[in-house]
Amino acid sequence: MRVGVVTFPGSLDDADARRAIALAGAEPVALWHADADLHGVDAVVLPGGFSYGDYLRCGAIARFAPVMTAVVDAAGGGLPVLGICNGFQVLCESHLLPGALIRNDHRKFNCVDQELVVENTSTPWTWDYSIGQRIVVPLKNGEGGFVADDATLDRLEGEGRVVARYAGDNPNGSYRGIAGVCNERGNVVGLMPHPEHAVESMTGPSTDGLAFFTSVLTSLAAA
Repeated sequence: MRVGVVTFPGSLDDADARRAIALAGAEPVALWHADADLHGVDAVVLPGGFSYGDYLRCGAIARFAPVMTAVVDAAGGGLPVLGICNGFQVLCESHLLPGALIRNDHRKFNCVDQELVVENTSTPWTWDYSIGQRIVVPLKNGEGGFVADDATLDRLEGEGRVVARYAGDNPNGSYRGIAGVCNERGNVVGLMPHPEHAVESMTGPSTDGLAFFTSVLTSLAAA
């Protein structure tokens, strides 16, 4: 299976995402922000970083990249899409996910090993986890606070669309401790922490993040 990773100007975790995909057993495919199509990939990852220098707002310019037209169309057809950190911001700016990511409430950049609680295992990116499972992955962001109005938050929780929540103290002021959400269909997931940095015991705090990438292969094989 082939999983594409988009590189925007300013992306810095794209190589890590490709390595995680390879470790999971898939073929990573490099996609460029100016590509007009997705080159037949089976899933797409939008990586972390600072696309277009985070000018205007994080992800606000990336949403207009040519490749995002293809991503939005494919996501509407059910293609699995994972947005990590800046990728999550791009998904919200592209209206593939609700809400927004704003400056951390303490106004400082976070860089910590963060414990999460997995709350939804029905998405293509979380099949290999169990509900309530606690995992540890790095969190590094300056604009990681997930916000939405109460009606949207109630809908996300009521429909089981909160994918992961922060365990313990809220690290960035995200409403209701939300670390990740999915769309109504479940194929599009946004996650603020970085699972691609927790795939090898030698370089990460754990290997807990690898299952995000094996999950999509499991779900595609079962489709």
